[in-house]
Amino acid sequence: MSTPRFDLVGIVVNDMAAALAFYRALGMDIPTEADTEPHVEVTLPGGLRIAWDAVSTIQSFDPDFQPSQGNTMGLAFALDSPGDVDDTYKRLVTAGYTGHKDPWDAFWGQRYAIVHDPDGHGVDLFAPLG
Repeated sequence: MSTPRFDLVGIVVNDMAAALAFYRALGMDIPTEADTEPHVEVTLPGGLRIAWDAVSTIQSFDPDFQPSQGNTMGLAFALDSPGDVDDTYKRLVTAGYTGHKDPWDAFWGQRYAIVHDPDGHGVDLFAPLG
């Protein structure tokens, strides 16, 4: 029997184009023609995959599925410097995305900030402080 290996992060979205625009703003290379697809996958450096599914896609095989309220999934993006955290957070909030927690120096030694994607998922931005 093989051992399971972590391979994919899946995100359920209400508006595919809005969700993908947010992740493009974070620097992910996602083709614009994906905006109208019900399922989109991207392979990240290192082989991990990230996928977005429209609510209707999930409901096609799980008719009782209802998106939950609140922050039920989080992603974290590493940046090179504390200034990059501040700049990225500001750029996303200026672009109209919802800032949840302004950048701060976390007690665990990182510059940290949290912004929400269009579906309210928390997306953490971080870099080492020193």
